[in-house]
Amino acid sequence: MAEKTRWGILSTGSIAGIFATGLKELPDAEIVAVGSRSQDSADAFGARFNIPRRYASYEDLANDPEVDAIYIGTPHPMHKDSALLCLNAGKAVLCEKPFMLNAGETRTVIQTARERGVFLMEAMWTRFIPATTKVRELIASGAIGDVRLMTVDFGFRATFDPKHRLFAPELGGGSLLDIGVYDLALASLVFGRAPIHVVADADKGATGVDEQMAAILRYDDGALAVLTSAVRTDTPQEAVINGTHGRIRIHSQFWRPTRLTVTIPNEPERVYDIPYAGNGYHYEAAEVARCLREGLTESPTMPLDETLAIMETMDTIRAAFGLVYPRE
Repeated sequence: MAEKTRWGILSTGSIAGIFATGLKELPDAEIVAVGSRSQDSADAFGARFNIPRRYASYEDLANDPEVDAIYIGTPHPMHKDSALLCLNAGKAVLCEKPFMLNAGETRTVIQTARERGVFLMEAMWTRFIPATTKVRELIASGAIGDVRLMTVDFGFRATFDPKHRLFAPELGGGSLLDIGVYDLALASLVFGRAPIHVVADADKGATGVDEQMAAILRYDDGALAVLTSAVRTDTPQEAVINGTHGRIRIHSQFWRPTRLTVTIPNEPERVYDIPYAGNGYHYEAAEVARCLREGLTESPTMPLDETLAIMETMDTIRAAFGLVYPRE
């Protein structure tokens, strides 16, 4: 591999632009190519980010011999085909969350990556932000004892548009896949294992997708996680992790945290202000580069088996309120 990680961007949507902006924070990363479904879109994105090679097809991007890793920012239902295209071309893949539409697709893509020995990781960018790392360290150190109950909410009020990806079934719409996945990823980080029992319900709007949902996850030791997500209801967007000796509060916008409060009975509260650089998206890209330098095909911080377990839990939650997407 070259000294710098040479990135290709597959898709030219808003999330691809956010990732491309984030890469500016990494001196050892450069975007060398972009792929779109039209030349005009590829050219516009390329001009915006000074990308030299601009392709009118995803296939041409995947087959570019000068690309080391490809970031996939297409809508959820397109992740599988995009990832398989890149993996079969021998390219390392960082695939935007939610990783796939369901667990079945996830198994297929993981199997392909492992068979071909190619790097693959879910772009769960919040996992690599410094404040999230601090949460992991606090829990591992026993700062709040054994975790018994956590609550996580992520909701905002979007303008209803049946054709928008948040509401369109054909684009994998609904709150669970778009933002509820952050709740589940945090629960997975905190408990380090999958739940043994899940109950859930949702309010499905005019297009049939979950406009808000709530789930309770029970773990093998009786610990509980209470998770909510919404795209038509604004919420505090906080997380509280309660242990046998205290609690950690991840303040508003827990999915891109900068402040934590640790509360231990009979002790002064400890407040941690932990800002992140740029827009925060370069941390996951740095992890990809580190893994490639070390010859790893999976990230130990966001391993593929964990990604699969999260997708399986999301399938269980969706089944509870009967949401099936057209391509399933």
